[in-house]
Amino acid sequence: MEKDKPFAPDARMTKILTDAVAVGNATARAIDFANRDKAVLIYPDRHWNTPFVGGSYEWLNNGARNFDARTMFFYAATVDTPAMVIAMPGIGSQYAAANYDATGKPFDGAKDYTLHVSPNVPVKDFWSVVLYDTQTRSMLQTDQQFPSLSSEKGLMKNPDGSVDLYFGPKAPSGKESNWIQTIPGKSWLTIFRLYGPLAPWFDKSWKLNDIQETSH
Repeated sequence: MEKDKPFAPDARMTKILTDAVAVGNATARAIDFANRDKAVLIYPDRHWNTPFVGGSYEWLNNGARNFDARTMFFYAATVDTPAMVIAMPGIGSQYAAANYDATGKPFDGAKDYTLHVSPNVPVKDFWSVVLYDTQTRSMLQTDQQFPSLSSEKGLMKNPDGSVDLYFGPKAPSGKESNWIQTIPGKSWLTIFRLYGPLAPWFDKSWKLNDIQETSH
């Protein structure tokens, strides 16, 4: 390929490039959704991943670039900044992604799930949960305006201040305010965001629970 010259690959090169796209996409999907590196886990006993393996927004480790970690981020996301990574209690944001339920199975859009968010989420500002389509990596398209919930949206709370969030094709009766719709036949992933994260998030004295399947 040269600037200002038409790119016109022959049949042989077209096949090579077409196969390369398929291989590259499959490799990126495996790195993102089935990563075997334990370093991606925020907690060793749960299924929440960090999008910034090694704690670097540049995915650097002793001067070396972790290309798998970078691929994992940019296959699903677009932009990153230092404020998304650096531990600055009360400033910036933090992210946790989940591709699997508590048993290690991918999320099924035909099934029902619950996320129990423990009380006193360590944020100065607010927290949110958003569901994404694993095929497009864009927000899940449903009948709802947005496939998301946040602490600013008047969620129903339990007596101890905890919150139960529900994911599934139909809302549990009386719990519509805490529900995000999913689509049968489509898998999904979720990202939990903390805006103005506080010390208990960084020292892990407050932890996210795994998402539990509740379908029978």
